[in-house]
Amino acid sequence: MLAYITFFIIFLGFIVYNLILIIPMRSVGVIERLGKFRAVLEPGLHFLIPFVDRVAYKHETREQCLNIPDQSCITRDNIQVDVDGLLYIKVMDPYKASYGIEDYLVAAINLAQTTVRSEVGKLRLSETFSERERLNETIVTEIDNASEPWGIKVLRYEVMNITPSHNVIETLEKQMEAERTKRADITLANAERDSTINLSEGERQEAINLSEGERQRRINEAKGRASEISILAEATATGSRVVAEAIGKPGGQEAMNLKLVEQYVTRLATLFENAEVSLVPNEMAHMQSFFAGMDQVAQSIHEPFTGGNK
Repeated sequence: MLAYITFFIIFLGFIVYNLILIIPMRSVGVIERLGKFRAVLEPGLHFLIPFVDRVAYKHETREQCLNIPDQSCITRDNIQVDVDGLLYIKVMDPYKASYGIEDYLVAAINLAQTTVRSEVGKLRLSETFSERERLNETIVTEIDNASEPWGIKVLRYEVMNITPSHNVIETLEKQMEAERTKRADITLANAERDSTINLSEGERQEAINLSEGERQRRINEAKGRASEISILAEATATGSRVVAEAIGKPGGQEAMNLKLVEQYVTRLATLFENAEVSLVPNEMAHMQSFFAGMDQVAQSIHEPFTGGNK
């Protein structure tokens, strides 16, 4: 009797277990009745018909992150690289996710791998590093279009690592070293060129300064000489004016003649002292007339002063 009761309790529990269905948050359940799709149950408490209804599929409605394993890809310039990444998807239609594809997770991973290989093959190695964002957007677009019948939405794809082969890495390192050496040589050449230009500019400026200084010195000397000539001319003019005024006064002409005779005799004596050859002027042939003329000049000068005393 006890065995029957135990069996009944177990059977009743089994019936209750298959009668009551609790679907947790962030999940949905696809229910089949006698092998045919019946409904998609949202989170909460639901009642099923035992042995008639069953939960065929359960799907996660949150965003899911799939790790895409690294795979070998050949770039446009025939360089082998290993690429891995992360794919973010979300179930939008549980019915399509259940009946449109056998396993949408495996299908999404395989589709991501093939799409990555195809897109990397369109780019050069340098472009795979510099245009990673555009590569991500292209992969998302391609996978999303292909996965639409599966009831899932591809939100984004992120390339994590792009790893060239060991030989390619060595080649790239040598290329980078050569590029750095080239840039260093260019920098040194530019520095030497700038130094030469600066030195030539300095020498040019020095020559200009020297020529300007010499030019200014000559201008100053010319101005000094001009000023000297101007002063001498002014002094000569003043002296001549004073002499002319003195000559115009009474007795001025006679004093002038006496001064000229005095200068003539002085110059003549100097000439006789320094000359190695004796010179006899034509006037010396008439010495008597010369001294007579001198007496007349002396008398003419003396008479005005004598008349004044009277």
